[in-house]
Amino acid sequence: MTGAGLADVKKALTEAEGNFDRAKELLRERGLAIAAKRSDRETSNGCVLTKYENGFAAIIALKCETDFVANGADFIALTRSILDAAVANKCQTLDEVKNLVINGQTAQEAVTQRSGITGEKMELDGYNVLEGENIEIYDHMGKHTLCTMVQLNKENAEVGHKLAMQVAAMKPIALDANSIDPKILEEEYKTAVEKSKLEQVQKFVDMKLNKAGINPAHVDSEDHIESNMAKGWITKEQAEEARKIIAEAKVEGEAQLKMPMIEGIAKGRVQKFKKESCLVDQEFQFGDGDKANVAEWLKQQDKELKITAFRRFTLVAE
Repeated sequence: MTGAGLADVKKALTEAEGNFDRAKELLRERGLAIAAKRSDRETSNGCVLTKYENGFAAIIALKCETDFVANGADFIALTRSILDAAVANKCQTLDEVKNLVINGQTAQEAVTQRSGITGEKMELDGYNVLEGENIEIYDHMGKHTLCTMVQLNKENAEVGHKLAMQVAAMKPIALDANSIDPKILEEEYKTAVEKSKLEQVQKFVDMKLNKAGINPAHVDSEDHIESNMAKGWITKEQAEEARKIIAEAKVEGEAQLKMPMIEGIAKGRVQKFKKESCLVDQEFQFGDGDKANVAEWLKQQDKELKITAFRRFTLVAE
């Protein structure tokens, strides 16, 4: 009835003097207590599932601490039951899902109870939805760790499936360049500017070291300098000279930076970021080797076919 271990059930029944309802309540309370005790634990494993029914598609993740629990049939069944209820009720938010009543208790209570049984922290997370027709869903390799959904403007299940696989493999963050959050592009540009500055200064430092007859790879960090002296690859005098050259060349190199050039390099990096991060601009991975991007491949299949939306969620660190 509860999925709890025999010893825990026996103890609860003894304390409840044989009252089944009270015993179940005690087991539920202990689940809450265990969940509270483990609230600071990291939930890096879990089960991710997706479903499409009656014009409504969703992805949900139930997280836990270990892959042993994540791969358990009961844990997967719990995730599936919550997803089934979420899709049937067309829940729009994770809070709505948590408050769904399933078999006499809310989804959140069911998760807490399961946490008490396994002794691991669990949490619902990663809820995404798409509504309408022409949606294809994909559970990557059937491993329940990465799911995607792709919606097209017209029916084409084969194309939709391949695009869902593309989303899984290539991790796009937006449909096209116009869909990228401007704040993300702003941060990407700032990062690109700083990276370009560092690279240009390092080139100047390396040039100065080479001119002095010192291999830059032997003195690229203090640890390398010390270890290469110990190996006899550089002398103490060369190490001191290298330190001096590096310090002076950094200052000189920074003073000589040409910002128009730096900004040009940074803009190029942002364009590359867009190409790699926007679904329609990515190189399509499941074609016939013609190096077409997703937009070009779509036109080859049907000139009127377009992607209208996609969703992706994974528990795997990327």
